[in-house]
Amino acid sequence: MAIFSRRKQTPQEKALGVKFKNPSLLEEALTHTSFCHENPGSVSNERLEFLGDAVLGLVVAQELFHLKRGLSEGEMTQLRAGLVSGEALGKLGSSLGLGDHLRLGKGEEASQGRERPSTLARALEALVGAIYLDKGLEEVRSFMDTAFKEEWERVLGGEPLDFKSRLQEVLQARGEPLPRYHLLEQAGPGHARRFTIEVRVGRRTLGWGKGKSKKGAEQTAARSALERLER
Repeated sequence: MAIFSRRKQTPQEKALGVKFKNPSLLEEALTHTSFCHENPGSVSNERLEFLGDAVLGLVVAQELFHLKRGLSEGEMTQLRAGLVSGEALGKLGSSLGLGDHLRLGKGEEASQGRERPSTLARALEALVGAIYLDKGLEEVRSFMDTAFKEEWERVLGGEPLDFKSRLQEVLQARGEPLPRYHLLEQAGPGHARRFTIEVRVGRRTLGWGKGKSKKGAEQTAARSALERLER
């Protein structure tokens, strides 16, 4: 852990806002098959893309389940398909500047592969798969809360992502006390602060979350609490 904390972020990590414990996963996520054809021994991002596709689907399904309570299964399926479609992910990958960091073969580079929506979409899925393997599902959610924010709010009709309000509604409907949020840990330098928050109801701890701000960590904790209550 000490070695990880002292390692400086790579330019790619700084640009994407994620620091890896195992930076080779990020390198793999950014490696296109065309690069591997020209550089034997390198590993493409295809396997991470497969994993990231499944992780994205899971996280989006959970968000829709908690935030859009009145939707039918078919409506949630349609919204999820739109959020994780190749077109949507390609646009998001472009907005993140993902193409600037891809490792491409010469032919792919010459044919403007860095700007190709399908390539960017697959790289984004691979990036999500890499984050999941490196830091787990909560870090994927933290990344998506930032990267997918505008698209989420568009799908939600302009409503902000507000798990705290939803948790309060659920607890009030059950006749339970309002939730209270407690700071458990504050770590990292000023430019990369990380907060850990727990949410309590009475004497019970219902969930906890991490984030780059206290508000973000509280939202993640509220989401965790909602999932526990649903179980």
